[in-house]
Amino acid sequence: MDKSADAFRTISEAAEELDVPQHVLRFWETRFSQIRPMKRGGGRRYYRPEDMDLLRAIRSLLYGEGYTIRGVQRLLKERGVRAVMALPGSGGPAGSPNEQPAPPAASEGEADAHEAADVFSHMSEALRAALGEIEEAQRILRAAHAH
Repeated sequence: MDKSADAFRTISEAAEELDVPQHVLRFWETRFSQIRPMKRGGGRRYYRPEDMDLLRAIRSLLYGEGYTIRGVQRLLKERGVRAVMALPGSGGPAGSPNEQPAPPAASEGEADAHEAADVFSHMSEALRAALGEIEEAQRILRAAHAH
């Protein structure tokens, strides 16, 4: 059964709906301070409808429009969340004709270097997340074994 558009989504539901792995959503949270899912007991994330709209816009700009993470960060800083979600091609409602994405400021070489740094950072974050999950599993096993 599909959830209504105004229902909260778990990280697994959000990842499936956006067609990205869960670790990518966790990584984006470290790069985009505007993504702030509610967190409940045990750190479970719940994405509100407005979080999902922002995630769709970020995904579209990164994967569909070819923006770098820094490029999307710059757009969010300069124009704000609502304006970015309204940009044509951002996955949100269509913006006005004046609202075109800002042209990339860096040369191709600089953009490639930033992309490489972003990939390295993404891999590091994914490894840290995996290590955290392993440490949590160890803690649970030790607690169960102690009883």
